[in-house]
Amino acid sequence: MRERLATAFVLGAFLGAMPCGTVRALELADDRGALVRLAAPATRIVALAPHLAEAVFAAGAGERLVGTVLFSDYPEAARAVPRVGDAARIDLERILALQPDLILAWRSGNQAGDVRRLERLGQTVFVTEPARLADVPRLIRVIGRFAGTAQSAEESAARFERDIAALRERHAGRRPVRVFYEIWHQPLLTVDGRHLISDVLRLCGGTNVFADAGTLTPNVALESVLAAQPEAIVGGASGATADAFATEWRRRHIRTLESVSFVHVEADWMQRASPRLAQGARAVCEGLERVRALRG
Repeated sequence: MRERLATAFVLGAFLGAMPCGTVRALELADDRGALVRLAAPATRIVALAPHLAEAVFAAGAGERLVGTVLFSDYPEAARAVPRVGDAARIDLERILALQPDLILAWRSGNQAGDVRRLERLGQTVFVTEPARLADVPRLIRVIGRFAGTAQSAEESAARFERDIAALRERHAGRRPVRVFYEIWHQPLLTVDGRHLISDVLRLCGGTNVFADAGTLTPNVALESVLAAQPEAIVGGASGATADAFATEWRRRHIRTLESVSFVHVEADWMQRASPRLAQGARAVCEGLERVRALRG
């Protein structure tokens, strides 16, 4: 389905082939495979996740963002956008009052029932599920198409692609490092191999020890983490600094953890599918290089 997101420009994207003064409708497939159609560029956009709000700004359409959710705090201008709930539960009445012509939703973060209700109420909803690094620039370009800001979107998307390509070239063929990635510490949450974060680990030569968990963001026991024998524990949600992150783990006084390296990365850099993911990837790659140097 992700390939459709890049290729299914079914009716064209506001092309100049139509007579002067006429705008051709745009129809794109989202990550459900559903065709989403706009008769004209979106001027009132609602983003139902913080990373979607970031993507709107990255596409040059920040001024068209009229609603978003809690924790949408980047860029700074996003803080002033009206809230319509959080990623898990949204306020339908508040959204309808904003009169959006495009709503961006997150498949694994928003409630499927909320999305269905919005569509039954006549709202246009584009559902996304970024699972690979390539999906970040693809989403930015899609938003640019929908908002009529394709040039700005292309510049942002291409910059992200250049950054990731440079990291891929620099770290290709490096010794694999077994990694446990911590999304949250209470309860202890991680990601499986289908998650976008796992794609970042692969870029840096990391091997996700819970790649075969079978659940996108599984809740795991500490004993399971120890049994998986990671060489490095990567994350940032349980500590604002590298020292705090390592201390949170070492306070358990478990001998097995004495030989484990800790790589701290800003949680928002890794856990939001936005252009800042390139910064997160750079931090992870550099951290895993330090692990390799320590272990020889």
